Amino acid sequence: MTRTAEGGPVSRVKGMLRRVEHTYAADGGRPIRGYLVAMSAFAAYTTGWALLVRRRGRPLPDRPVPWDVALTAVATFRLSRLLSKASVTSPLRAPFTTFVGPQGPAELHEEARSDDRTATVGELVTCPFCVSVWVASSLTAGQLLWPRATRTAMGALTALAGADALQLTYGALVDRTTGG
Repeated sequence: MTRTAEGGPVSRVKGMLRRVEHTYAADGGRPIRGYLVAMSAFAAYTTGWALLVRRRGRPLPDRPVPWDVALTAVATFRLSRLLSKASVTSPLRAPFTTFVGPQGPAELHEEARSDDRTATVGELVTCPFCVSVWVASSLTAGQLLWPRATRTAMGALTALAGADALQLTYGALVDRTTGG
């Protein structure tokens, strides 16, 4: 039963959220409600994966295999950067961000739009650390549901991360030797 009348449970919860949000960030600059929605979305997302894994009857490993952890870490790093910073994926972020300028090789600096409805999503999609939580969860679920295909994709992402490191190293060596 949810009463919306003044003093009802829904009204009290909304009032409490407003007070917490105001107390937490007096200038109103932190979208606490948006973060709560994002956390709820992540909980629903991971619950969905967990239910799918359980429904398929896939056993969970006793412990993670060190090679899989390393492969997942590098693949998560690369895919997170690709999704949150790469020029080529900017159309995915554009509804929630504003272009500021280039930031490193083939990467962009974007800022979250200040619109209350898109600010949290903008912060999420421009933050490789934030995106990596979703990516790591997806890759882990993929390893449980479709291990061969997921490891193949993670191998490609890991190779791309290695190629990026080699490109940057080569560029730095050229600059060092040519005085550029």
